[in-house]
Amino acid sequence: MKSEALDLLPEELREPAVAFLLEQAEKFRVLKKDIDKGLADIEAGHVRERDFADFLRRAELSEPKS
Repeated sequence: MKSEALDLLPEELREPAVAFLLEQAEKFRVLKKDIDKGLADIEAGHVRERDFADFLRRAELSEPKS
């Protein structure tokens, strides 16, 4: 099937198409690895929920007043 799709392309587009697909596949592989690592961190209890409202309050308190 994949060969059939490439056969439909003009010869000059085949190599760039394969290079693009390989690049996207590598990005996907790295992203999947990072997601798996993040999920493992969550399962191991290494991640805690953030309180964004508290973060903003503390940021406002630490800003110098002009």
